[in-house]
Amino acid sequence: MTHADLLPIARAATAIGNRIIRSRAPRSITEKSARDLVTDIDFAVEDAVREFLARETPHIGILGEEHGHTGPTDSLWWALDPVDGTTNFARGIPLCAVSLGLVAGRRPVLAAIDLPFLGVEYSAVEGGGAFVGEERIRASAVDDIAQAVVSIGDFAVGADAEAKNRVRIALLSRLGARAQRIRMIGTAAIDLAWVAEGKLDATINLSNLPWDTMAGVLLVREAGGVVVDLDDTEHTADSAATIAVCPGLRDVVIAILHESQR
Repeated sequence: MTHADLLPIARAATAIGNRIIRSRAPRSITEKSARDLVTDIDFAVEDAVREFLARETPHIGILGEEHGHTGPTDSLWWALDPVDGTTNFARGIPLCAVSLGLVAGRRPVLAAIDLPFLGVEYSAVEGGGAFVGEERIRASAVDDIAQAVVSIGDFAVGADAEAKNRVRIALLSRLGARAQRIRMIGTAAIDLAWVAEGKLDATINLSNLPWDTMAGVLLVREAGGVVVDLDDTEHTADSAATIAVCPGLRDVVIAILHESQR
């Protein structure tokens, strides 16, 4: 079975999540840690998708945000975020996603991202291009930072948040002085999908949780974009950060990021 053969399974899995998310509002909202929310819907989606994937692909392990890693631990594994953008979802903001990536070793090879409240589905298989529905998408051709719309990942919470956020504040200041617009959307899956689709010209997330990023990283690459770590090396599941950018802005975005770290 090829990776492409698994795409219908991945799309069916995110569709399960879509149906649960749209079925009802969350009944319980709690903190996993300081200012990091989880709802009963997050657990319901992860449980249902895990059950489906364990049945359909028992030879592939699963890393999910809420329950960690289960199943086989060899080089092929699913990376699942049942509700990416939980705070948005909990507040009734319709920017959230079910994100599912298939990872071979430390690189994503298949992606399915479903935006339940926007009625949009993204998918990609390594070497096969990136798609919204059945339409192929391409990253932006913008090459002037003054024309760029750039999104920034959420501010850090928890231990060392103050120190980590100094870099984010510096980054916002430098980008705000040069880019056309700055956005903070609140979901890495949408940030990355919109870079792949050319709605955004870059997104900078100064963290990297595989369930958040693996699917979106592949979308960007298959759409002709670039995804790198803080040091401008190729992004993997082990990277410290997730910087996705259209090719024409790579150098300037990395330079601004490095200036913000000083």
